[in-house]
Amino acid sequence: MTTAAPLSRPILAGVVTALVGFTSSFAVVLTGLGAVGATPAQAASGLLAVSLTMGLACIVLAWRYRMPITVAWSTPGAALLAATGVVDGGWPAAVGAFLVASALILLTALWPPLGALIARIPPSIAQAMLAGVLLPLCLAPITGLVANPWGVVPVVLTWLVFARLAPRWAVPLAFVAAAVVVAVSLIQERSAVDAGLLVPRLELTAPTFTVGALVGLALPLFIVTMASQNVPGIAIMRSFGYEVPWRPAMLVTGVGTAVGATAGGHAINLAAISAALAASPDADPDPKRRWVAGVSTGVSYLVLGGFSAAFATLVLLAPEAVIPAVAGLALFAAFGSSVQQAIDDPGERIPAVVTFLVAASSIAVLGVSAAFWALVAGLVVRTVLHAGRR
Repeated sequence: MTTAAPLSRPILAGVVTALVGFTSSFAVVLTGLGAVGATPAQAASGLLAVSLTMGLACIVLAWRYRMPITVAWSTPGAALLAATGVVDGGWPAAVGAFLVASALILLTALWPPLGALIARIPPSIAQAMLAGVLLPLCLAPITGLVANPWGVVPVVLTWLVFARLAPRWAVPLAFVAAAVVVAVSLIQERSAVDAGLLVPRLELTAPTFTVGALVGLALPLFIVTMASQNVPGIAIMRSFGYEVPWRPAMLVTGVGTAVGATAGGHAINLAAISAALAASPDADPDPKRRWVAGVSTGVSYLVLGGFSAAFATLVLLAPEAVIPAVAGLALFAAFGSSVQQAIDDPGERIPAVVTFLVAASSIAVLGVSAAFWALVAGLVVRTVLHAGRR
């Protein structure tokens, strides 16, 4: 008779899932929110908002459906914010775009044809757009080595060593190295940290709606969240034998995104890469008990949310180029995967290249960001090249 694994095993798996997910990409979230106009306090509020909403979403979905369903913030979405920059209408318009993206996620759950329409966007085009968005951020470690070698070299070396020894922890430990760099910098400058900055708080912003923000931010945010997070998240869970209920998952993440939007939260979605940490046999040999890891992940995110202001303060006090380097390293895997999927099919390669180049150009036409024009350009080129072919 086989002895059941102790309950501490899936609980620990959930804690690890949250720690890896949070520390690997919180810098990307703060970078993205700041890029679209958030003040440091508003960016810290946004980090707190997505931590709380995705934590609650994990608990609700895992508990209700007895599956290790985990929810994460949209890291590709945050990278999109960083590449887009300030939109017409500033931060309030960005908040309005977050609300529209949440409405589209909810509409996907309630009206299946919208999901079918998104599914018709060729994966090569969607992934090429994401790769173009990620490129400028992925260059940050390289440019940082020149701009501030003493600060960035320890971060990059830490990442490289643990990418070889313990890949799962490479980015979190690179963040630890960055924290050490910040601490040394503060000691050298004899700077004091205002204790008030360490207290987490939500700052609400009244949304406004502009055409540039809706077309150039809300729509691409919705597309990258669906194509790069929700759809792969479903596939990863299926590979471990779990059929995630699509409509409830989209309802919960859509409501969560809407609730967090006015506090600065950009989007939450089904976890993709980190989903495997809670759903694999490593979490528990018994598939029927792994849902505990999903709940544990949610509780851990709620706890980490309490430190959101401290993490935001760390970013604020960091020397030049250090935090962008961490953010760039966190996106290397996503960038590589997107490039591979974009150019994998020779017949789709030219439209994908056009999409990638337009997205990477960071152009803005008529107040609309490059991400939208990248989709348009890629689809137009693809239509012309494939017209009349079967």
